[in-house]
Amino acid sequence: MLHKTIRPVVLLLGAAAVVLPLLVVLFGTFKTLPQLFDSPLSPPGSPTLDNYRRAVDEGGLGAAFTNSLVVTAGAVLLTLVVASLAAFFCARMPGRAGWAVFGVLVAGLAVPAQAAIVPQYVLFDRLGLTDSLLGLVLVDTTMTLPTAVFILGAFLRTIPEELYEAAELDGAGPLRAFRSIALPLTRPALATTGIFLFVMDWNDLLYPLLFVRSQEHRTLPLALLDFQGEFLTQYPLLFAGVVIASAPVVVVYVLLQRHFVSGLTAGAVRG
Repeated sequence: MLHKTIRPVVLLLGAAAVVLPLLVVLFGTFKTLPQLFDSPLSPPGSPTLDNYRRAVDEGGLGAAFTNSLVVTAGAVLLTLVVASLAAFFCARMPGRAGWAVFGVLVAGLAVPAQAAIVPQYVLFDRLGLTDSLLGLVLVDTTMTLPTAVFILGAFLRTIPEELYEAAELDGAGPLRAFRSIALPLTRPALATTGIFLFVMDWNDLLYPLLFVRSQEHRTLPLALLDFQGEFLTQYPLLFAGVVIASAPVVVVYVLLQRHFVSGLTAGAVRG
């Protein structure tokens, strides 16, 4: 009886610990600084979009947002293409060769990002790829590729061999089997992997901090870092910047959440 009474209270406290800070941030974006300090939890009485305008104009979040979008979209697409092809050919290799190549590809998961920074920076600097959006796309792709191969490889091995054999009888080669069989069946896994990659690349601060030197190529996390120092006491502006930075992640999750859930549960129920 006591257990049934305590559990709802614990759940309510947990929900309040998550929701209340979000409400303070969201309401604060539409308030002035005095209004925020007077009543942080109340909805804005006379909401204003001035904080968003100043965050974009004075904080330079508009250009940084575009850079983040280009880098994240490029890195996610490139990673999905390379990882799906690599995972497919690992799954189709006969004998233990496929498992051996798959093990080498996912071994990157065991390498800490900090351990690869120096050789990566030297290589990219010699190739002229530092302080460029293309360089960020490539370095994000290399760092997220093992994760994508691991997820897609596990899913591709669940596809029945009979489907590939039927395609071979119809004259389909490896690339056609990949395009006509593997890609349609792995759509939930691709959506799940895409969401993971998008969140990782969008929120990446380490590599832009090390590889980008000019204001022109700043991404959103890097701009927010400067923004926090420049407007340290202007909490409504900070909150507006946080909401702008978080909005694409929420939009991507809402658009792909149906595939995300089906990808997580794929293979859980059989028979």
